[in-house]
Amino acid sequence: MPKLIQRIFLVTMLAIFALSATACDEDLESIDKGETKSGKVVNFADSYNKTDTWLIELYLCGSDLESGSGAATDDLQEIMNVQLPENVKFLIQTGGSSQWQNNMVSADAVERYVYSSKGLECVDQQDDADMGDVNTLTDFIRYGSDNFDADHRVFIFWDHGGGSVYGICSDERTGHALSLDDVRNAFTSVYQADANNPPFEIIGFDACLMATFDTLSALDGLTRFVTASEEVEPGIGWNYEDWVAALAENPAMGGAALGKVICDTYLDACEIYGVDNTATLSVIDMSKLPTLRAAYENFALEAIKVAQQNPRNFFSQYGRGAAKSENYGGNTRKTGYTNMVDIVDLAKNNQNLLPNSSGTLINAIDDAVVYKVNGVYRTHSGGLSGFHSYNGGEDSLAAYVNLNVAPFPQKALYYYQIYGDIPEEVLPMLEEQTVTPPPTTEPITLPSEHQEIFDVTQLEDMKVDLDKDNNATVHLTQDQMDLLSSVHCQLIYMSLEDDLMLYLGSDSDINADWDTGTFTDNFRGVWPMLNGHPVYVEITEENDGYNLYSIPIKLNGVECNLQVAYVYAEEKYYILGARKGLDNNGMSDRNLIKLKDGDEITTLHYAMTISGDDEDFTQVEAETFTINANPEIKDEPLGDGNYAYAFEFINPNDDSALSNFIMFTVKDDEIYTDVDVQ
Repeated sequence: MPKLIQRIFLVTMLAIFALSATACDEDLESIDKGETKSGKVVNFADSYNKTDTWLIELYLCGSDLESGSGAATDDLQEIMNVQLPENVKFLIQTGGSSQWQNNMVSADAVERYVYSSKGLECVDQQDDADMGDVNTLTDFIRYGSDNFDADHRVFIFWDHGGGSVYGICSDERTGHALSLDDVRNAFTSVYQADANNPPFEIIGFDACLMATFDTLSALDGLTRFVTASEEVEPGIGWNYEDWVAALAENPAMGGAALGKVICDTYLDACEIYGVDNTATLSVIDMSKLPTLRAAYENFALEAIKVAQQNPRNFFSQYGRGAAKSENYGGNTRKTGYTNMVDIVDLAKNNQNLLPNSSGTLINAIDDAVVYKVNGVYRTHSGGLSGFHSYNGGEDSLAAYVNLNVAPFPQKALYYYQIYGDIPEEVLPMLEEQTVTPPPTTEPITLPSEHQEIFDVTQLEDMKVDLDKDNNATVHLTQDQMDLLSSVHCQLIYMSLEDDLMLYLGSDSDINADWDTGTFTDNFRGVWPMLNGHPVYVEITEENDGYNLYSIPIKLNGVECNLQVAYVYAEEKYYILGARKGLDNNGMSDRNLIKLKDGDEITTLHYAMTISGDDEDFTQVEAETFTINANPEIKDEPLGDGNYAYAFEFINPNDDSALSNFIMFTVKDDEIYTDVDVQ
């Protein structure tokens, strides 16, 4: 039907649905999200009968996604665009937002709605409650169990996600979120976990970063399939209209088929809105969890065994594998750390180091992940992520080791990396060839004091030489390389006239030879520039075909990070969009903002005086300018001036040291080098 007529029809239908509401306000505003593509053909055979009944339970924690942009209202609109058959219905609980962008949902109460073939009805209204509290989740699960019979149940968490450590569903008013332990406790308070006959067909996460092994562990025995994303989801989230329509048309499909439709329609919508480049979504078969768990835990146990022979050497090599692995949510000093890594990529990059367990783990994940989709800059996605301590943070490790659903060997491995000791509780496991049955989760007490096995301070102010080609070079011994997971370069603009040091950022653009310990600069007098303006860059991922970068800016006065990809084969940068960093609760921002004509950009750098008493760089606003419809980032000449350059030596716990600075002087397109700068 023509689009204008379709919109009028939707508004009319919403008004009719709202007339049947009890204890609710008036009508839900119609918010058009654009034309959608139909779901792709499902390849999985039907598992059930077309007359089977379905209940989809949606835990809709609106948060700032709703109060800021009406994202929850959009998805409610999408659901109600579908005329459901009598045997499919939604049970929806709303809350967690300071304001709802429609005339029906209250921000001062927890409300429960049923959407069915009869329309939308508000069936229950409770006192306002914290959607990030385990009791609120438990009450909703119990309400669905006590009041609705169904042959098949689907449960969907809707909101922000923070991965294994930070959990799901952050209530905007309280800042509280559900941990994965909370999720398991809520479900098992109502249902008996039974791997052979789980109560749910799918438990899904329309949220960021939740396709983790620890999520699967939390849902053991509770669902046949899990659908979730490894990476940060864009603000549009799942394409409810298309996947709900597919289920309405064919209620005989099983969880694998429904999960595939959710994935395909999600990627379709991401492509329409131009946010598909880093999209991921997976369907995991929970019947494969026992085999997967054993493989994942044995991977960590082999790592601990190998590490015992030479901890520094092992963890430095393991860290290099992790640095090259696809990781999610940013994991930089400026954006914050989610500490989530693709498990398959981590295992592939450490196969030589862990030959006995890597292949088994890769095969186990390939077997468990029955379907997945990914964008062009997420081609290494295996469909399931795991915790990796990229920043060596004791706070994130403490949260992880206190997570009951997290596997004990993984806890012990990262305890070993950060504290230099093996927890006594894991020692008996090292004597076994396999972990069967899985070990119980024992508490690990974090020490108040510990040894530092990666002391990189010895590399501070390391001498820089010139090689025969006049390139700045450092030479590391094997013992020194055993301290490091990566070597980057740092570049600073020096202006004596302005008494200013302007920090331009870090990059992996060096010639690194880990076999000989020789690291050489690749300085060419150029730096990434946005429409000709120098920017501060921070590398977030080093890949075989591309690097990903984060660039801090203010976009129309709001501080965020520009997400950029550099493709080696094309020698070209691509701007993916702008996104805020992790919030104080560790939650990722779903709103990937596409740059547009007329946007005002302020570049953010870090500066300090040359002659003053500054102890560290301070963030400063550099240049403000307006962009056109096609902004671009290119490596462009820095121009005449003095540039201080240092090698940065980074250990597996993200501590770093800098070599002596060398000075590059650029004049009339010529580069002169002085290695005697201290």
